[in-house]
Amino acid sequence: MTTGASTPTTYPARPRRSRLRTFLPLGVAAWLVLEIWLLSVIAGATSGFVVFLLLVAGFVLGGAVMKKAGRRAFRNLNEAMQRGGTPQGGGGNGLLMLGGLLLMIPGLISDAVGLLLLIPPVQRAVSRFTERTVDRKLREAVPGGFGDAFRQARIHRPDGKIVQGEVVRDDERPGDAPREPRPPLTR
Repeated sequence: MTTGASTPTTYPARPRRSRLRTFLPLGVAAWLVLEIWLLSVIAGATSGFVVFLLLVAGFVLGGAVMKKAGRRAFRNLNEAMQRGGTPQGGGGNGLLMLGGLLLMIPGLISDAVGLLLLIPPVQRAVSRFTERTVDRKLREAVPGGFGDAFRQARIHRPDGKIVQGEVVRDDERPGDAPREPRPPLTR
């Protein structure tokens, strides 16, 4: 059924992909291959048991770091709520949690990056860089809400046809009494 409106036969030009979306999968694949290669080199030089101990130690240390950072963040939030305000600054809790998460991920490169994020001068440098980058991106952003962004993304998709309508179930009539809910399916 058609509404009489003509549909365009040509699609608008597809927006250019960002560099991040283009190279992120390649970077993740290269990182995984490098992690596996480094683990196999270490296992060949020492033994598989040493690699296992390194991975377990990283996981335990990462869990401890994340627990400490989470407790500190909760304590800061609780103190701020008692004062009747909002927490002032993150205090590096986010970067501590990221460092702990990287320590928990199996691999020696992620462990090294996670350990670097536990050093306070590195945390301050990464925090300043992140703040500057986010501020710059927010200044460059065009005004509009998330709804506008989703609507624009849907409009620019070549196969994203939108059909206005309403769903009417055949088994329910407007005058019928509502049925009881069906029991959940089980085996």
